[in-house]
Amino acid sequence: MTTTLFLVRHGAHDQVSRALSARTPGVHLSNEGRRQAEWAAERLARENVAAVHASPMERAQETAQPIARRLGVPVTSDESLNEFDAGRWAGRSFDDLASDPAWTHWNQNRSLARAPDGENAIEVQARVVRCALDLVAKHPGAGVVLVAHAEPLRSLVLYGLGLGPDAWSRIEIAPGSVTTLLIGDWGCRLHRLNEEAPA
Repeated sequence: MTTTLFLVRHGAHDQVSRALSARTPGVHLSNEGRRQAEWAAERLARENVAAVHASPMERAQETAQPIARRLGVPVTSDESLNEFDAGRWAGRSFDDLASDPAWTHWNQNRSLARAPDGENAIEVQARVVRCALDLVAKHPGAGVVLVAHAEPLRSLVLYGLGLGPDAWSRIEIAPGSVTTLLIGDWGCRLHRLNEEAPA
């Protein structure tokens, strides 16, 4: 049996590309982000989806709600899909982080580096992969939507391709995008990467 995982990054918000929101509370979708969420709902309406799981962060929940309504299934809040714990980096602008040697080390050696008082990339990948494989076991032959953030979703795609977290820069996971993984007893296949709402 093959289970289809639809990986949806939350829609855009005002801090995208400006600051590392991470687990900072109170980050909500922008108008563009809400448009992207509605597009994702329509994109997934034609799929056989048994469940919608989402990170507990507001921007992920706000993206998941229109998808779940369109599909007629509830949203399950799932801590395993939370954004990576950036520790003391959370909320800092990318311009500010650019001068931090620890941030440079993180982006050059994610398999070895750790966010200060936060997670390392291997821990992120491990928890997201465990979550995905548990959902595959619970929903054989069906589809499952996972609404989360760039880092955990990228980690899951890299796992599916047999790559580690140091290959992070090879994978684009845009706001509001849908990526499709197929997982079965035979292994994992990347079916579609980074489908985006039309401009």
